[in-house]
Amino acid sequence: MIRTTAVLFISFNLAFSACSLPPTKVKVPAPPSAESGASQTGIASWYGPGFHGRPTASGAIYNQNELTAAHQTLPLGTRVMVTNLDNGRSTEVAINDRGPFAKGRILDLSYAAARTLGMIGPGTIPVRIEVIDSGPYKIQSIRQSLDYTLQAGSFIGLDNAQRLKERLVNIYPQVPEVSIVSVHGKDTIYYRVQMGSFASRRDAEGHARQLARKGFPIIIMEK
Repeated sequence: MIRTTAVLFISFNLAFSACSLPPTKVKVPAPPSAESGASQTGIASWYGPGFHGRPTASGAIYNQNELTAAHQTLPLGTRVMVTNLDNGRSTEVAINDRGPFAKGRILDLSYAAARTLGMIGPGTIPVRIEVIDSGPYKIQSIRQSLDYTLQAGSFIGLDNAQRLKERLVNIYPQVPEVSIVSVHGKDTIYYRVQMGSFASRRDAEGHARQLARKGFPIIIMEK
């Protein structure tokens, strides 16, 4: 009996000691914060069935059931937090397309994102956009519009790029300033022949059409 009692006494003390230990502090990770200054407020709209299955500006196929959005200037692939300023609901979306092009709107949300924010009925809502992750780009403020340039060719050899540059100047005297931009790939340097800087896509398209009629395969690129 003495031996049994001693064992029970020790077990009770161990159990009591364990109960009296201070609770372990568990660190709860903080939600990702937006990059400093990278926010924008304005009117958002949404797009859905009519575009489902079509390619986006990023090359990805638009899926109205995914949390994505179209923005005019943010780098494709940027992740943003969108808050409905009418009801306080928020959701995180990936920017994979360009738009909206309707005047006075800053964001076009997928059907899934619009449903999450409670905006299917109203169609448009006031929102706040906050950049969460912009990949290699450091965004301090969200630009209202993009600049564009025209690209007539991309070459591995610098000589070919220079010949195209001279040809453009001779055939199309009114062409904006022509430059050769070197781009370092994984194993190769590419020389791109580019023309001008345009504040609007419409201006860029006007020059692109004229050059296309002269046989140049022109690509409009964002700057």
